[in-house]
Amino acid sequence: MLKRILKSLHVLGAAGMIGALSAHLILLSVTPPPSDLNDYALMRAGIAAIAQWLLLPSVAIVLISGLLAMAAHRPFIYARWVWFKLGLGIVVFEGTLIGVQGPAVRAAEVSAIALTSQVDQRIIDELVRREWGSLWVILGV
Repeated sequence: MLKRILKSLHVLGAAGMIGALSAHLILLSVTPPPSDLNDYALMRAGIAAIAQWLLLPSVAIVLISGLLAMAAHRPFIYARWVWFKLGLGIVVFEGTLIGVQGPAVRAAEVSAIALTSQVDQRIIDELVRREWGSLWVILGV
């Protein structure tokens, strides 16, 4: 029974993670240019909310349920593929924190600041460039 619950959590977390990454990519691709600051800031706030409230919890559920599954099912401890998958899981978790969620939140903050004061366009461009690359790397892993 415990194994089924953990597997269900793992699959549910993976579905949430892929859904959040896909939504992030879609919203990023239809985001208006930063010159249209009001709409841009709203879209960036939406992307940041997806990263914070769906992506990060989903990745955490995948990692934690995977670790618990290893503990609950003894043969997993001796399977090399499980350890490889654990390593990839940690890379995905860190990559999501540093490469996706962080830039998404930072871009939302910068665009909100830009509504009231002048912000260098290169800062926004660099954040978006990193975000695109990180999204594709995380999806690939």
